[in-house]
Amino acid sequence: MADKLPSEFDVVVIGTGLPESIIAAACSRSGQSVLHVDSRSYYGGNWASFSFSGLLSWIKEYQEESNGEEWTAWQELILGTEEGVALRKKDQTIQHVEVICYASQDSDEHVEEVGAVQKNPASVTSASTNDPPDSMVTACSDTSELTAPLSEPEAAQEVPDVDVTLGNENHGGDTDCSQSPLEQEKADNLPVGEDVVDAPKKNRITYSQIVKEGRRFNIDLTSKLLYSRGLLIDLLIKSNVSRYAEFKNVTRILGYQEGNVLQVPCSRADVFNSKKLTMVEKRMLMKFLTFCLDYEQQPDDYKAYEKCTFSEYLKTQKLTPNLQHFVLHSIAMTSEASTSTLDGLRETQNFLRCLGRYGNTPFLFPLYGQGELPQCFCRMCAVFGGTYCLSHAVQCLVVDKESGKCKAIIDHFGQRISAKYFIVEDSYLTEKTCSNVTYRQISRAVLITDRSVLKADSDQQISILTVPPVEPGTAAVRVVELCSSTMTCMKGTYLVHLTCLSSKKTAREDLESVVQKLFTPYTEAELENEELKKPNLLWALYFNMRDSSDISRECYNDLPSNVYVCCGPDGFLGNKNAVKQAEALFRLILPNEEFCPPPPNPEDIVFDGDGLQPELSSPKPENAEEITDQGDVEEHSEK
Repeated sequence: MADKLPSEFDVVVIGTGLPESIIAAACSRSGQSVLHVDSRSYYGGNWASFSFSGLLSWIKEYQEESNGEEWTAWQELILGTEEGVALRKKDQTIQHVEVICYASQDSDEHVEEVGAVQKNPASVTSASTNDPPDSMVTACSDTSELTAPLSEPEAAQEVPDVDVTLGNENHGGDTDCSQSPLEQEKADNLPVGEDVVDAPKKNRITYSQIVKEGRRFNIDLTSKLLYSRGLLIDLLIKSNVSRYAEFKNVTRILGYQEGNVLQVPCSRADVFNSKKLTMVEKRMLMKFLTFCLDYEQQPDDYKAYEKCTFSEYLKTQKLTPNLQHFVLHSIAMTSEASTSTLDGLRETQNFLRCLGRYGNTPFLFPLYGQGELPQCFCRMCAVFGGTYCLSHAVQCLVVDKESGKCKAIIDHFGQRISAKYFIVEDSYLTEKTCSNVTYRQISRAVLITDRSVLKADSDQQISILTVPPVEPGTAAVRVVELCSSTMTCMKGTYLVHLTCLSSKKTAREDLESVVQKLFTPYTEAELENEELKKPNLLWALYFNMRDSSDISRECYNDLPSNVYVCCGPDGFLGNKNAVKQAEALFRLILPNEEFCPPPPNPEDIVFDGDGLQPELSSPKPENAEEITDQGDVEEHSEK
């Protein structure tokens, strides 16, 4: 590091996950001086996205047995009236990392994307690379320089302009979509129609090809979608952070029943166009969904069942078993055993209210992956004067013995940096601080496949599927399938994310049975059969991620009053908990300030007497597209 950081800030934020990034942006926007650091060399923490080579580097990091780098002894820097609270050197939120490569291991061509190629396609391997991920930032830099595009530039240059076709929605949020799913899907993907034409026809996809095309991949560590009327979308619109990202509408809601993957009708148009439902079932379903939209106004219809599970309540509603299955698993997306009637009605209502705002389903997905979202808020913080340092570890918190408040941090260079408030991501806290904490675990799998789980006229489908649990005591598995137009995988492949709450020791034990139901390992013999129903599985990664979302402040030992803890990703589909947590902590720090207000108009800015540049957001890129509160995509050009 060429220059030392300033020795004093208003707020120090440790960790660049989504909640921490939102808080950093909100504090910076409110005029606070913010230092935002992360010991990792990339943005996002467990919310990050990686290219394929970047993911291999991440895998290697978590499979290595090391205690982290050696630091300057911070104990010598603590005064007699102070005490130090040590922070963790190495992250331990990821466990049981397993990689399996099923694709052929052709190594004739020179592989540039990765330093080491897996040798045995049939065994669990420790893939690795000596090259850092493309998105890594290793230098400490002042945020005034943080203006480069957040996505990988080389990948972006090679892809034609991607139209975020969100302007075809029904204004006002009516659940009746005038377009059929196929028409909506075609509209969503007009600019990337070349993918269908140019995609290889049953070509043999090798591991070397995946490595060479590694920059085409943007692989999320946590798999989530955005509800179109959710808290995160509202925050993106309100703060104008939506200008930094582009989104695509999820095109299909799928269900799994009796060994088959089916498309689930959810809007009025879908229901009445469905050939899988009888006319009686269509009327039953529409009557029930209409009730769910304003169930609070009809308490007599559900009050008697408040203590029952939602599954039991559905059995009283004159719905066929077929409809009960789809409502429970594909619309409400709730647990059969533990979800109450009120929670189930609330989730169904939320699903229905989100229909029609941007498309035929309630969900949006950010181009280039979920890892873009923390970076968007980091950019907002940077625009308003925040300072960013990646690969910058913090050794300890310095606590004043008399007041019991944290007064500073000591970084890995031994520099003391003072602040009024400190935000710390949970993974940085040691066992001593978390001795009374019991964590849940999330089981994750990331797959690369050669076709969709449900064949359609277009190969550019973004789908979400819920596979119900088979064994008692296990959780349903959420499957999100992404096509190449999301900029998360190479042409001719799909990126598939599986997520569930852990019930067994490892993620592979939790998820492999579902993988075997939906996919077939990629072998030469199976390639000869063009009519295979199951997609071929090319590559798989399994890992467990810690879920600290339900940990209260009281569970942490001797936490100073001005130190606030943010949790990592939870196991839910949406981002509600992250936004609520960020806003709650912001209210504790700055109770009289607005949370992430819109940026000021340039004409409203008054220069101060010193002639300093005003703290304005960067100008809107020419022809950039953004989400607005009416659901439109607006085009602006620089004046």
